Amino acid sequence: MERKQIVAAYLRVSTDKQTILNQKSEVLNFCRKQDMQVTTWCTETVSGTKKENERQLGTLLKRLQQGDILIITEVSRLSRKMLNIMNIIHQSIEKGITIHSIKEGYKFDTSINSQVLAFAFGLCAEIERTLISQRTREALARRRAAGIKLGRPKGSISTSKLYEHIDEIFQFRAEGLSFQKIARKYKVSPETVRLFYLRNLVKKTKKILPASETQPNEASS
Repeated sequence: MERKQIVAAYLRVSTDKQTILNQKSEVLNFCRKQDMQVTTWCTETVSGTKKENERQLGTLLKRLQQGDILIITEVSRLSRKMLNIMNIIHQSIEKGITIHSIKEGYKFDTSINSQVLAFAFGLCAEIERTLISQRTREALARRRAAGIKLGRPKGSISTSKLYEHIDEIFQFRAEGLSFQKIARKYKVSPETVRLFYLRNLVKKTKKILPASETQPNEASS
């Protein structure tokens, strides 16, 4: 027996105060114009920063197979993280699933145009990471030039408790979250988070740079 094609619509809001009604209306209008009919609706209230396998979206993506269609109102409904978006799009294309993003007018499938578009998304993600890293290094340089000491004051309990969340904090910063928002999550002050982040960024930078860039040049002394 031939398997029936799935036309799925994924609707996501991040808070209970938001509504999916507008998204649903957009999907229905799109389907009427494309002569399609949604066979599966997937709706959830969850943060877009969570990975797809931690959401109902992950279960939906596992169900979809070659020839199926996934409709979203905009790319950001898949995730708030560019790398996650790229991963979802890439895996869907590999499986032969077509993704329609209504507001942007994107269609991701196995065509050459879709491959180029996916590459452009990946390039944007890489540029975004580079710019964040560059802005952070420039901020560190300005603070050093101003004579501001980087690092945690001795006996700072608030800062020390952030160590178990260090990878998560760096990920939040890479996504563009402010120190104030991160501070609210861990119930500390924004300055505590900022000092913690900058100090550990310096450590990471020293590990990456070659010895010639992290040590004084003896020839110039």
